[in-house]
Amino acid sequence: MSTLTLDAEALYAELRTGVRPLMRPDTLLLGVWSGGAWLAERLAADLGLAARPGVISSALHRDDFGARGLASGTDATKIPYAVDGAHILLLDDVLYTGRTIRAVINELFDFGRPASVTLAVLVDRGGRQLPIAAAYAAAKLALPASQKLALARGADGRFTFSIEGEVT
Repeated sequence: MSTLTLDAEALYAELRTGVRPLMRPDTLLLGVWSGGAWLAERLAADLGLAARPGVISSALHRDDFGARGLASGTDATKIPYAVDGAHILLLDDVLYTGRTIRAVINELFDFGRPASVTLAVLVDRGGRQLPIAAAYAAAKLALPASQKLALARGADGRFTFSIEGEVT
């Protein structure tokens, strides 16, 4: 049995470099709760952006809302800028089926109509069920559906990945 090791800090450095060409001077960052929000927060600081990044939740627009319901209230959407006409860089840690991103875009349009939305992720793990693609992914890999790739943030702000679930 082999063990997959992903260096989340190295992937973050790739993401930081890779999103620069996607950004305009007026681009605003919006992170998907929770891993994407961590990425947006750190990118805003590392890139010296004046505007605070926003956080967006997929909870209210998920297609499995009936089964999942609302999780704890800690993942509420908080967008500290006007969405109408904005160029938004949407950040998430892992892109998988595309359903979370679909839900997030529905949530975003509840706040207004952005001029553009560009998606960047740390890892694209394939397995898409919807026609959604990232403009930039720091890494692409395939995992069995029984496994979940989870980003964690340490007390020092450093990122790590873990793989949860059964190997099939």
